[in-house]
Amino acid sequence: MLLIRSERLRRTLQFVLPFAVMPAVLLLPKETMGQYYAFISFVMVLCALLLFLAGFDRRELGTRRMILVSVMTALSVVGRLLPVIKPITALTVLSALYLGKEAGFLVGALSAVLSNFIMGHGPWTPFQMLAWGLIGLFAGILSKPLLRSRLLLYGYGLLSGAAYSLLLDVWTTVWTYGEFTLDAYAAAISTALPYTILYAVSNVLFLALFAKPIGDKLHRIEVKYGL
Repeated sequence: MLLIRSERLRRTLQFVLPFAVMPAVLLLPKETMGQYYAFISFVMVLCALLLFLAGFDRRELGTRRMILVSVMTALSVVGRLLPVIKPITALTVLSALYLGKEAGFLVGALSAVLSNFIMGHGPWTPFQMLAWGLIGLFAGILSKPLLRSRLLLYGYGLLSGAAYSLLLDVWTTVWTYGEFTLDAYAAAISTALPYTILYAVSNVLFLALFAKPIGDKLHRIEVKYGL
């Protein structure tokens, strides 16, 4: 497995990829996004994998962590097939809390692109990848307080639902009107408000259901293998 040995390079990738490179990709013109969204999604996957590789420096832990990430991603993909409410955010957050922020980003990003083979791919796929990826990344960054307080964890799930919708509404605005304006963005937010509320509340529900059983299992593996 590829190993990034330079600590400075790892830290640079951990910041530049999710906060500069991947957002910059989403600033491509509408026509480019519409025509080459499959290739752009592939580039986003490569960035997410590179970010994951930058998250560890011990070769013997790579395979174990990748297996766990694969399992959590598979659960997220299957869960997204549920009607109305989806557990993808809850599973992404739990992955980040116990496997690290880069793993959380990868679970969120891969869950979006893989589930869209069933739900339907389009120019929205890269936006979904970044949105769910960032939810996982910030969950990993805030893992200590989120693990200490169930109330904070539920609050993060609630805010994640709102943040995801707000980011996707940027895509909706640009794709519908050809440009981003505050009036059009406000209209998109108000139109999607009932779904945003439902999604945010469902995140809390799934975190309440999954935090203990999945968290306990991931914690035991984390302690056993020193992940």
